[in-house]
Amino acid sequence: MRNGAAVLAAGAILSFLLCACSGENNEYGEMRGLTAAELVAEMKTGWNLGNSLDSVGEDETAWGNPPTTPEMITAVKEQGFDILRVPVTWGQHMSEDYTVEPEFMARVKEVVNYGMDNGMFVILDTHHEPDTWLLPQSESMDKVEPQFTALWRQIAEEFADYGDHLVFEGINEARIKGSPTEWSGGTPDERECVNRLNRIFSDTVRGTGGKNAKRLLLVSTYAHSVTDSAFDGFVFDFDEYTAVALHAYTPYSFTYHSGESWESYEWTGWEKGSIDGVFKLIDQQLTSKGIPVIITEYGAVRKRLGDFLYNTDEVIAWLGDYLGAAKEYGIPCVWWDNNYYTSGNELFGIFDRSSCEWYSQEIADAIVGMYSE
Repeated sequence: MRNGAAVLAAGAILSFLLCACSGENNEYGEMRGLTAAELVAEMKTGWNLGNSLDSVGEDETAWGNPPTTPEMITAVKEQGFDILRVPVTWGQHMSEDYTVEPEFMARVKEVVNYGMDNGMFVILDTHHEPDTWLLPQSESMDKVEPQFTALWRQIAEEFADYGDHLVFEGINEARIKGSPTEWSGGTPDERECVNRLNRIFSDTVRGTGGKNAKRLLLVSTYAHSVTDSAFDGFVFDFDEYTAVALHAYTPYSFTYHSGESWESYEWTGWEKGSIDGVFKLIDQQLTSKGIPVIITEYGAVRKRLGDFLYNTDEVIAWLGDYLGAAKEYGIPCVWWDNNYYTSGNELFGIFDRSSCEWYSQEIADAIVGMYSE
């Protein structure tokens, strides 16, 4: 009997260890009952795994990035980033009855666990769906709603046992592509459809119960935009475990390589008013009312200033103004990184996913340094 008991005890220990390795125990499961405001207050600064699981094509390498590895995410955490956003494009991996391919769901879960294993907050979203099927307009909603509902029900059920370090972001930049108001705030009908999508997302996740009843959920404005129009008619009537996700590449003249005559390459501070304006509008519409906010995408592209000179110092100076304002209003920000540094469109890459080293150590240090004071 003693030997049998020993075997049973050993088996129990082995079972526990296997569960721990697979993330099926309380390692990912602590739900502390914190409100959205309390959770957001714990967050500092984040990094996006862009152009990987959200890439459109056969798999996560379709847009030129290597498969995501635990070593990549560990390196990001060791640099000092405590938020990992995992953008995911789901539609191409859904069957006609809206079932997500099991293999793809398993891969998403594996990558989410890389962040959880490092003790990070992980934001999981639905990303390029508005490029294809998730169209926020009345004539499309009869088709959009059942697929959107089915998608979030499956995600919520798959991650039901995860604790409060896993965050769900309902939609990414829901908009009508190519429309005249695509980035300025949409039409009244389109904004109302985004309100409907936010409600479907919240009701679907909350309806699965358990830990999802208190999970931090992120709803958004039309296209995640920060404009007066985007906030016109925006409805936030959610529970205390819900916050708002926004995107702010501000000012666009500096943060993007537009090729236009008004593009700026140096950060002298004369455009700082645009940063202050964005955060004052966010405060007026949301944070002053007690509604927590996370900027789930921001960044500035790499630009050439001369034959052998790039704008690293300029970006660092801009970061001081941008993140300084964000900290003043208690808003965590998540850098958009697509791993494009020397080639490709939109050179937001600061971390080399092949070597697990930083393309721009200075920028990474500047971001993290803002939160070490």
